Amino acid sequence: MRSIQLSLNQTQKLRLQKALEQLESLSSKANSNASVTVADTIPVNYEDGVLKGHGTAELDGEVVATVCGVVERVNKLVYVRTLRARYKPETGDIIVGRVIEVAPKRWRLEINFSQDAVLMLSSMNLPDGIQRRRTALDELNMRSIFEENDVVCAEVRGFQHDGSLHLQARSQKYGKLERGQLLSVPPYLVKRRKQHLHHLEQYGIDLIIGCNGFIWVGEHVEPKDDTVEDRVTKFEKQQNSKSQSSMSLEEQEQTYTPPEIRQNICRTANVVRVLSTLGFNVTVDVIMETVKLSSSMNVDIHEMLGAEFCVLVAEREAERRSLLSKKR
Repeated sequence: MRSIQLSLNQTQKLRLQKALEQLESLSSKANSNASVTVADTIPVNYEDGVLKGHGTAELDGEVVATVCGVVERVNKLVYVRTLRARYKPETGDIIVGRVIEVAPKRWRLEINFSQDAVLMLSSMNLPDGIQRRRTALDELNMRSIFEENDVVCAEVRGFQHDGSLHLQARSQKYGKLERGQLLSVPPYLVKRRKQHLHHLEQYGIDLIIGCNGFIWVGEHVEPKDDTVEDRVTKFEKQQNSKSQSSMSLEEQEQTYTPPEIRQNICRTANVVRVLSTLGFNVTVDVIMETVKLSSSMNVDIHEMLGAEFCVLVAEREAERRSLLSKKR
């Protein structure tokens, strides 16, 4: 288990240590046959032929592990999948990034990767909603879509020749994210699943768990597919307005987030921070259970990052995993 830095008293230390030991014993039982450390021998069948992959090496006629992780086998290929590693993008990953530069015909995004990602103007839906070729006018109006420091949700389309990522955001579920919090967790705590965009109806918020370790918690926004006429009228209203700073009451109501929604956003965000501190996998099921735990015990939002709640979460996770192991 990772070292946890919390200001704990003696009782809390004993409770947390007991819960972490129980979790470690459960995980070791599940991966006892496949988990290896550095210099451990990996059993292979040389008669069928062996292809040594990442995290393996040959020493004195035996295949040994060069990293800590889990042994994976694909036909003749044998490699070690590290449990803690940097984000390794794959095509189709849902990621959350922040715009750091508006370049000609493209945006550059920081996505917690060794290189910046590129979102081309041609990989975006135009504001007018028409499928057509991009013009010089579209390039001049790029800042009306995204500008620096905007948070964007997109999908990994592929890799470029220099190793950087190529993103696309052609769906209504992708695009600019507003009225929420952007959180960062270690990427190895996020596992790839079929669904990474979640709408928590009972709390009125959206939860986007990016494969790159960036997590967005914000107010729920219905994807709008406006017609061309609606967009033209909106543009004409903006042009006819005397001052851009003055907003009408209707526009203020649209951008106003109710206090209950704000509290739900802060509570969910603190749950993600607690799970990251404890080193637990960040999934929507664990997040929902932890949010319900904090609500049922009447834990204030500002107290959720304290030592007592972290110990409670660790104990509840140990109970949950023990129950799952008994059912199996």
